[in-house]
Parts: sequence; structure tokens; C-alpha cells
Amino acid sequence: MESLKELFRIGNGPSSSHTMGPKKITEEFLKRNNGLDYVEVTLYGSLALTGKGHLTDKVISDVLGDIKHKISFDIKTKVKHPNTMDLKGFIGKKEVAKMRAYSVGGGAIEIEGEKAIVKKDVYELSTFDEISKYCKDHDMRLYEYVDMCEPEIEDYLKEVIKVMCDAVERGLSKEGTLPGKLQVKRKAAVIYRQSPSTLMERYYKNTLAYAYAVSEENASGGLIVTAPTCGACGVIPSVIYGLKKQNKYTEQELLDALKTAGLIGNLLKTNASISGAVAGCQAEVGSACSMGAALIAEINKKKINTIANAAEIALEHHLGLTCDPVLGYVQVPCISRNAVAAVRCFSAYTLATYVEDVPPVISFDEICQIMLATGKDLSNKYRETSGGGLATLKKNIIQRLNQVNLEK
Repeated sequence: MESLKELFRIGNGPSSSHTMGPKKITEEFLKRNNGLDYVEVTLYGSLALTGKGHLTDKVISDVLGDIKHKISFDIKTKVKHPNTMDLKGFIGKKEVAKMRAYSVGGGAIEIEGEKAIVKKDVYELSTFDEISKYCKDHDMRLYEYVDMCEPEIEDYLKEVIKVMCDAVERGLSKEGTLPGKLQVKRKAAVIYRQSPSTLMERYYKNTLAYAYAVSEENASGGLIVTAPTCGACGVIPSVIYGLKKQNKYTEQELLDALKTAGLIGNLLKTNASISGAVAGCQAEVGSACSMGAALIAEINKKKINTIANAAEIALEHHLGLTCDPVLGYVQVPCISRNAVAAVRCFSAYTLATYVEDVPPVISFDEICQIMLATGKDLSNKYRETSGGGLATLKKNIIQRLNQVNLEK
């Protein structure tokens, strides 16, 4: 498995596959081809269907800058990868360069006709059962296995936590409307200002507000961390920030817990998927919830089996979750899904602790396999194409939101 740096990527939202990936592809095309007068870009598959809402065209235009260019959205041509784009470069009227590339998730890219750049594996073991056995045999915790494989990862993860917490605080301080046709009102600050009567309600209220804050920053193109993706970037920061605010845990404990969460995310990335275009939202928000449950179990120093059970429970109850963003924006239902999943991290952890002495029926490795199989079985319209589910309500939702805005 690759470094946690490939999982926790720092960058601008709203989508690792639809903004970070296409940005890298366009930069690589320009790097290889100097002096171009004109560039044609064609987006296919999910990039074509939801690219406008994900700001794909905007990020490509920003990279191309002063170079004249045209960006087309081809929703009819069938392609082998859901995030495919073609680039053609011209000097005068002569075509001098062309490239087909794929945004394969998490900001990573591949170029057709070239061997995929294989990142050096830093984790020799790639299943939970293998890692668990190794840790038990060597009297190690999961985060210590991360330390052994990546002894220099800690400084990077400190920056990750800082970016996550900064995103929470920025999001809580802002009001107004998110960019795009939906004109969705920011809700993080509104939620945070509420004054619930009980401690439990206040706790849940803050968790929801933190997740909303980061997800709204992501929807606005702000600086966030893929955890494991942009579309699911609100879950882990909500958990981390909430734990940090309790002042019960040291910085080292937070870092160690994040390492364990990262290890779970890496296993999901390797053995299942973290791409909504490949396996639906279960691969994004479901994976993030699984990571968050493991994080909470680790920071509370639970046994490895309990950590695995918490992660499994969280993912199991997201199976089949569709990726159906309205108009392709990472707003409806994405933002509220992050908030609900952040709360469910604690529910999954709590359930795992109550039954920690009972052997689980389903292992974490098994749920990874089932999640990927379920994702492949999902109709294409439920995999980040805005073709099914809630996305089919786009006219109703736009009319309703516009009416609310007019009344205000």
C-alpha cells in the first residue's frame, strides 16, 4: 500500500477526482507541450455529466490561463473510465499534441498509452487480517505499524490536522450562499449558534456544525484535506476538531489516532474503492465514516479487534449508498451526508465497544470486498453521474430553493 500522503492530500475542493485530477492532467499536458496557441479539452463520463457542478471546467481554464481554449462536455461517447478527458494542442491551425488521461480518484491520474506511475509501496501488508496478526505478534498498536512503515509521516500529519482544523474554523465564521445554480445557504454557523438544552444534544450539534463547516469550504473551492476524498472531507475533521476541543487528548494521541484512521482508509483504497464514480457514495462518505469510527476507537485505546469492528460497522451501514449530487454540485446531498456520517462514527464506535467481547460475524476485510462488489452492481446513474436518485429532483429542488430565497 502507498504512503498516507497519497490518501490525505491537501488541496482545493470540491472534488479530488473532478478538480484535483483534471488540474494535474492539464498541468502535465502543458509541461509536455510548450508554446501552444490553442487547446481543445473534451470531458467524458462523470467528468462530462457532473463537471460543471464540480468546477472541472473552471480549474482547467485557470490552468490554461491566457492560452485560448475550448472545453466540451461529451455525455454520449462511452469510455472505459468514468473520469476520462482528451486534450489537443495547436500551434496556429496545426494540431501538434494530443493526450487522453484519466482522473482515477483521490487526485491521482493516469495517461493512456503509458504505464501508470506506480508509487512505491511503503506498507508490505495489504489486508487487515495480515496487519492485525503482525501487530499482535509484535505487541504493537495499529499506529505503531504506521510509524514502522512511515517513520517520517508525523510532520505531514501535523500539517493535515492543521488544515482540517483551519477549515472547520473558516467554515464556522462564514455565512452567505455557496457558489452555483442551487444557491444553497451556508448552514454551519447557523447550526453552531443553536443552544440545545442537553449536553448530548450540544455534543451532536457541534459535530454536525464542524462537518458542515468543512464541507461548505470544500463546496466553495477552499483548502481542505481529502479524507479520503473531497466529497467526504467533512467527516474526519469534524471528529478530530471535536476531540481536540475536549482538551482531553494530547497532540500525540490525535496524531496516533489519525494514523490508524489512515491505515483503515488505505485498506479501503487498496481492497475496495474510495471513488464515487466507481462505487457510489459508500466509497466516499462510507469510507470516511469507517475511518472516523476507527479513529475514535484508537484514541480511546481500544483493542485492535474493537477498532476493526467499529470500522466494519460504520461501512456496513453505508452499503449501497448512491452518489447522486444535484446538478453535479458537491452540495446536495453531499454536505448533510458528511454531517450525518460524522455522528455515525460515534454510533459505530459505541456499538463496537458494547459487543467487543463477542466475535464479529463480518470481518473488516470481508466488508471491503462486499463494498466494492456492491459498487460495481450499482447502476451507472447512481455513481456520480447526476443521473439518478436525488439528482432527478433537480427542477423541484431549484424551484424550492429559489422560492425560499425570494421569501427571504
